[in-house]
Amino acid sequence: MVEQHRPVIGIIACGRAVEGEPAQAVKHRYIEGVERFAEAVPLIIPSHQSAANAADIVARLDAVLLTGSNSNIEPRHYGSADPGQAPVDSARDTLSAALIKAAIAAGKPVFGICRGLQEINVALGGTLRDMRSGDGAGRHHAPDGADLDAMFGHAHAVAMPPGSVLASMTGSEQLTVNSVHFQTIDRLAPGLAVNATDADGIIEAIAATATPAPVFAVQWHPEWRPQERPHDLAFWHYVGQAARTDYQPAKAAELTP
Repeated sequence: MVEQHRPVIGIIACGRAVEGEPAQAVKHRYIEGVERFAEAVPLIIPSHQSAANAADIVARLDAVLLTGSNSNIEPRHYGSADPGQAPVDSARDTLSAALIKAAIAAGKPVFGICRGLQEINVALGGTLRDMRSGDGAGRHHAPDGADLDAMFGHAHAVAMPPGSVLASMTGSEQLTVNSVHFQTIDRLAPGLAVNATDADGIIEAIAATATPAPVFAVQWHPEWRPQERPHDLAFWHYVGQAARTDYQPAKAAELTP
């Protein structure tokens, strides 16, 4: 029997301080999501490197995963003069944009979680807004001081267009998802379709409409105990399948932004 190909999925790292020095970090739950639930080989991509390396990195991978993070994307990357909110991770901002563009050019899948969704939107020409300046932050992020269980238990409903990637993946047109974010999509980038929204119209999932391989991202955190939620397991199964098989063009229902 021929052993099934196990794809290699690159997971972007974040800049962190470790013992008083700059370092790179990826939370274990993202690594476990790739290895256990996508049935793929995780490979950490340091963000502390030249963006000129992006094409060479992508050439050695089957897919790219952009994780969530407590850092915010600097508004200058989408043409805003707003000073933004700390913490930031400038190196990750730069490398993630290069990885997204290199992967699309190479026909490799790109997946995003939370910050990763925002990075995809910005890299392709969209913009973000910070929800802390309005009245929606409390519905999308647990209060300060909440422990991890309370933070990732903070949830709301989302609805998906019929026939969308997410609806097809989960077999449903409505889900309850956790919510841990302050930045959100303001203007959707060209070439991206909305795959889920909440009751306030916040975009909760996106998919590319005309790329040679899947580009798909969610605003919530499917890596947090996914075995407790079938739709989050479905996310990881999709990641693994897309990384190991040839891409099939999207159906017409998925092409409507």
